Amino acid sequence: MTTSKKQIRPTINSIIMTDNISDMERFQNEVLRPIIKLQHELIICCFQHYLKKHKISLDELDFAKKTKLIHNILKSDTQLKKELRVLIIGMVTIEEYKEYLKMYSQLNKRINNMVLQKLYYL
Repeated sequence: MTTSKKQIRPTINSIIMTDNISDMERFQNEVLRPIIKLQHELIICCFQHYLKKHKISLDELDFAKKTKLIHNILKSDTQLKKELRVLIIGMVTIEEYKEYLKMYSQLNKRINNMVLQKLYYL
């Protein structure tokens, strides 16, 4: 299972890895970003379901208002934030999960920010 999880992750050619980056940034670039790219459609579907369930429409909003609304939703709804994070964390290997646990608080913030960026362009 470990190998298959890593094999299905897309390659992100824009990531430039250097020797002088932190463990957190390395984890973000090698693990989280490819998983978020892999799970992109599921993340969008989950968020759209949330919007439909709560009768929220983004159609009439300009980009600034839409991004502010999305930001406020994720800031205030911890359950949604957790659900979106689970879509990503569920795709890590056991070894990666152990690494994640060492710095989970900071990585959760990074995950939230990366997911937020994806949702802005709904």
